[in-house]
Amino acid sequence: MEPRHSAGAEPVLRLDGITITFGDLVANDDISFDLSKGEIVALLGENGAGKTTLMNILFGHYVADTGTVEAFGTRLPPGDPAAALQAGIGMVHQHFTLADQLTVLENIILGTESLFAPGQQRRAAREKIRRLSADFGLEVDTDALISDLSVGERQRVEILKALYRDVRILILDEPTAVLTPSETEALFRTLKKLVEKGLSIIFISHKLYEVLAISDRILVLRGGRLAGTLQSAGTNRAELAALMVGDKVEETEFTSGSPGGTVFCLKNITTLHRPGRPALQDVSLDLRAGEITGLAGVSGNGQATLSAIIEGRETPQQGGIEIEGMSVRQWSPRAALGRNIGRIPEDRHAIGMIDDMNIVENVISEAYASPRFARYGILDMKAGRAFAEEIIRDYDVKCPSPDIRARLLSGGNMQKLILGRALDGDPGIILANQPTRGLDIGAVSYVHKRLIEARDRGAAILLISEDLDEVRALSDRIVVISKGRLSEPSGRGELSVRELGELMAGHGFADEGSHAA
Repeated sequence: MEPRHSAGAEPVLRLDGITITFGDLVANDDISFDLSKGEIVALLGENGAGKTTLMNILFGHYVADTGTVEAFGTRLPPGDPAAALQAGIGMVHQHFTLADQLTVLENIILGTESLFAPGQQRRAAREKIRRLSADFGLEVDTDALISDLSVGERQRVEILKALYRDVRILILDEPTAVLTPSETEALFRTLKKLVEKGLSIIFISHKLYEVLAISDRILVLRGGRLAGTLQSAGTNRAELAALMVGDKVEETEFTSGSPGGTVFCLKNITTLHRPGRPALQDVSLDLRAGEITGLAGVSGNGQATLSAIIEGRETPQQGGIEIEGMSVRQWSPRAALGRNIGRIPEDRHAIGMIDDMNIVENVISEAYASPRFARYGILDMKAGRAFAEEIIRDYDVKCPSPDIRARLLSGGNMQKLILGRALDGDPGIILANQPTRGLDIGAVSYVHKRLIEARDRGAAILLISEDLDEVRALSDRIVVISKGRLSEPSGRGELSVRELGELMAGHGFADEGSHAA
């Protein structure tokens, strides 16, 4: 199908016959497509379908076994990101490429000025970043260290970094994963303004309604091959989902839970303010057996601190923790795991897994000293491998072998491994922090099903998500966090999207602190 904006013009980008293999795995198999000036092409596919690999070839991070990439009529040399940048191609990666010990400003301007320049033009850079931030609704402190930012704030920096370079072709890999609905709408408005001025965009997303709303054409990958190309105006979510997975996708049936007693309680938690992370202010939160409590909020409002306290990675300045009515004196990650808390962390790379360890080593990492995986102080790798193979089978993890390093997995497949590890053994308390970030529609449905099953077995679940639709669909109770404070809880369907959005923006909170019963 001809793209809506082509009008017979020469494409600004052309991929022809792209094939790449990793051992026995064919990641991309003879893929070809064009991109026209002023066109938005969406790229869809299950986790491991080859989307990110294809974009890494386009951007020069990977070298294809066969095939070519042309930009503006010129063939790009393989494996040369500098050539892609020089040609006007910018990419916002799914996994961040930021220097943690530099500021936001330094990360954005890094590589845009000569090392031999007498001084960096920081005043002009700040003004340009300020304009871009305002246009996109991507506010961030330019003087904050990247290491002090939440995952959502880091994603905003990645988007700003690409836009700062005045790109002509922009690749966006899951750009809205950490944005609120209003921020997503603002981003879409800006993208449409940019394409009106001639910018061309490749938009990768697992959110079908976003793809239909923003794109002109949709390319669907399945198993490393191009399964189909559709005009956005002539298709629908059901057709796209079926093309992605090769079959009709069954939607999860959401039902209310039957809450029991409180099994985990944060009491009057207060933390110190840190750069880029607001302090928690007298926060209390009860988690009840057989119930999913959803925590909604814009990224960077205290979710990361709250999660770190529950995991035992951070100690509050004031307040305490109770489990089944008993105060906890010593709290640490080891103590949390010992209390049978299943942990799905927000950042799968920094906290969830160790990239340079293989799959087997990662899935047993939280229980390597248990009798299940160790005998007389010696690891039982045979048992560990059997556990890894079980997760790979049950959670449909696409990988050639349990022996490959975690960093070679797609983000979605890595998330499936973490989910399998966290839910093993039927934990009584589950912290699910962004559990479906970066997952395709089939995997999202599967994760939701497993969380509901865990709830119905009696688990107390805290669901932290910036996807408001997910929070509203899964949660029995919803609590909103804003600037380190919690709102009063509301029942399923009690508040509208608009009302929840107002709370997320900080409206309607009491001045004296917060409590979620």
